[in-house]
Amino acid sequence: MKIGIIGAGNIGGNLTRRLTALGHDVSVANSRGPQTLTELAEETGATPVPVEEAARDAEIVVVTVPLKAVPNLPSGLLDGAAEGVVVIDTGNYYPQQRDGKIAGIEDEGLTESRWTERQIGHPVVKAFNGTFAIDILERARPAGAPDRQALPVAGDDEAAKRKVRALIDELGFDTVDAGGLDDSWRQQPGTPVYGLREGVDGVTKALAEASPERTAEWRA
Repeated sequence: MKIGIIGAGNIGGNLTRRLTALGHDVSVANSRGPQTLTELAEETGATPVPVEEAARDAEIVVVTVPLKAVPNLPSGLLDGAAEGVVVIDTGNYYPQQRDGKIAGIEDEGLTESRWTERQIGHPVVKAFNGTFAIDILERARPAGAPDRQALPVAGDDEAAKRKVRALIDELGFDTVDAGGLDDSWRQQPGTPVYGLREGVDGVTKALAEASPERTAEWRA
């Protein structure tokens, strides 16, 4: 499958490593330009490209950049993508630590991924946002393994969500359907499932125990 990854930090870099190892055709981009991705490209066989070209012909595009950088992504980012492209948003809102105040999230009450969806003008599926980057490399397990970790996945498009869940299964993790994008507050920072290393039952329980109230630590 042709996959574009926008952002080559911890999550983006490790997804590049795993997805190329699984045989996918991966293009990877960051804000500093493809010349800064030579080492990752040599390690993985991924193709370093400018951000404007990351989605070209891609069936899946992963947006894994700091939330404050999302509005700076080029317009028409997905124009050259494959028909029916699925966009995965791994982002989190860190107002005090990194992003500053984002009015749409704090004043309008948008979930983080709903806000991102509005910025890029395309539906997104929220996944990997509460996953430790190292786990993508080290905690993959075959289907049915008793210690297989589960990841929550939220989105409005059921077909898109199935495609993302199938990819995560291929990566070696179970998934739990966390509902629509307006339900994705259940997996935002500060919730019980965020950073949780448990299986399907544990993740399901944690999602159910989440509170929609954003605590002071996660407000600007």
